[in-house]
Amino acid sequence: MKYELSHVRHDPAHCLAPGLFRSLKRGERTKHKLDVRYQYGDDEQVRFIGFEPLCADDLRLMQGLVALAGPNGILLTSVPKCDKNQQLRLLLDPQLEATQQDGLVVHASVSKLLTEIGLTDGGDNIKNVKASLIRMSNVTVVLMKGHRQASFHLMSHTFDQINKTLFVALNPRIAEAVLGQRPYTRIEMAEVRALKSDAARLIHQRLCGWIDPGKAGNARLETLCDYVWPSDTSNVSALKKRRTTARKSLAELEVIGWTLSEYAKGKWTIHRPKERP
Repeated sequence: MKYELSHVRHDPAHCLAPGLFRSLKRGERTKHKLDVRYQYGDDEQVRFIGFEPLCADDLRLMQGLVALAGPNGILLTSVPKCDKNQQLRLLLDPQLEATQQDGLVVHASVSKLLTEIGLTDGGDNIKNVKASLIRMSNVTVVLMKGHRQASFHLMSHTFDQINKTLFVALNPRIAEAVLGQRPYTRIEMAEVRALKSDAARLIHQRLCGWIDPGKAGNARLETLCDYVWPSDTSNVSALKKRRTTARKSLAELEVIGWTLSEYAKGKWTIHRPKERP
């Protein structure tokens, strides 16, 4: 199958915030809310607040949307001219310093989006896309830098039920990364499509957030587990299962071209492949 999208230009804070995306068991979503703080740089803090936690499926969909914004994004200015963009801007709800910042609008069919992230456009997948978009559109992002503050929703969206097409507005922070106006995290879409497990997807994005293409970094098994399950547990059986799952996720990374060397028990040097042509 021929794919259009080669990579994602993502905002590092959205990739690195601990617990923004996490592994969830069946029924666990209703027991938790989302409230994640991340200190980015010396004086900048990002907070994500939502009614429901976000999972690996949400992460995968977000990666596809941000990737689509690269070649196909339409600038969402502070004063949109068309009705659709006015609606998306209103739903994005930029506040304070964000009122003058631009977003990016992605217009695509659900089938196209699902194909680019390695899924089929079957009924269940379309249903899951709708639910995921609602979850992510209800997340509020608050940025604080010194005495300056801005806020907006993670995204906003409208869905055409008849044509099964999406209009999604990505927030100004992501828009700046896509447009190269701030440092960005590069994520290879071929790798996104090839990964099989939720744990591998969660670990992969976090590693991409701090290991540049062609570079290497060291990580402990406990750290990799935290990427997937940010909440602590004292249950010995659960801890053992988490470690086993994290090790299997590293094996998935090796399949897609990453190189791993366990230099001590539970400690790895992880080499990321160079940028794909």
